Amino acid sequence: MSVRDVAPLGATVATPARTRRRWPGYALAACGVALLPWLYVLATNLPPTASAPHWATAWVGLDAMEAAGLIATGLLMVRRHPLRAAAAGATGTLLVVDAWFDVMTSTGSAFTTALVMACTAELPLAAVCVTVAIRVSSAAARAEPAVRRPTRLPSNSGRGEIPQDLPRRRAG
Repeated sequence: MSVRDVAPLGATVATPARTRRRWPGYALAACGVALLPWLYVLATNLPPTASAPHWATAWVGLDAMEAAGLIATGLLMVRRHPLRAAAAGATGTLLVVDAWFDVMTSTGSAFTTALVMACTAELPLAAVCVTVAIRVSSAAARAEPAVRRPTRLPSNSGRGEIPQDLPRRRAG
């Protein structure tokens, strides 16, 4: 390696873009895998019933988040805002979680009511939200212009010469 091969002072030497963009995905997947043994611990050690001191507040809070999510998603969709897919995905997730816990924590006639609400309201709304999230995200991905991946500079770079294979800007 010679002095000519070293980047000029002040130049930013970039790491490969794929590596920079992928590490959060690998980290999140690793966290998910790390939770798998914890599921066994919970399944074998939790008591079959529990009492929560803020039970009503927890349920009201969850339903308030759902209402806020539905309102926000609706308004963002009307405005065709770029965040509508994220809002729809988050709201759909809240609705599925609500249906799950309603059904799993209910007994007797409350169980029947929770099951009916899950099947007629919460899960259909969640399906609409997830469908919106997928369609909007897919449409946005198709609409984005293809990003040109950086190419390796020819061997004459760093010697004061202009590489001939780089795109040129038009004067204007």
